[in-house]
Amino acid sequence: MRDHRKLRAFELADELAVAIYKHTGTFPRDEQFGLTSQLRRAAVSVASNIVEGCARDSLADYIRFLDMAHGSAHEVEYQISLANRLGYLDDEPARKLSALAVESCKVLNGLIRSLRAEKQATD
Repeated sequence: MRDHRKLRAFELADELAVAIYKHTGTFPRDEQFGLTSQLRRAAVSVASNIVEGCARDSLADYIRFLDMAHGSAHEVEYQISLANRLGYLDDEPARKLSALAVESCKVLNGLIRSLRAEKQATD
């Protein structure tokens, strides 16, 4: 079992989830079950999939969950842009959240590539 708390990817994902919750609290009430909920779920999914992947025994399962986390991070990045264009997020918070989502994507991508190379070397 791997310790997710030692991963930079998890630290970024956790920071992203907390920041998304803080900033979506001001979204319009009629978006409570729309973009607000979707953005929060996607942000939590990034961190949750890293945690679940770390708990898996096989390297293949670990990579599969990191792939899902990576996809969710890209989803968050798009939804931040959408929220900004709809006027739900001001430019500066949107820029900061987007930068955090992009950094999460990059770190996850690097981790996934490294693990795939490790897996290929052992196959």
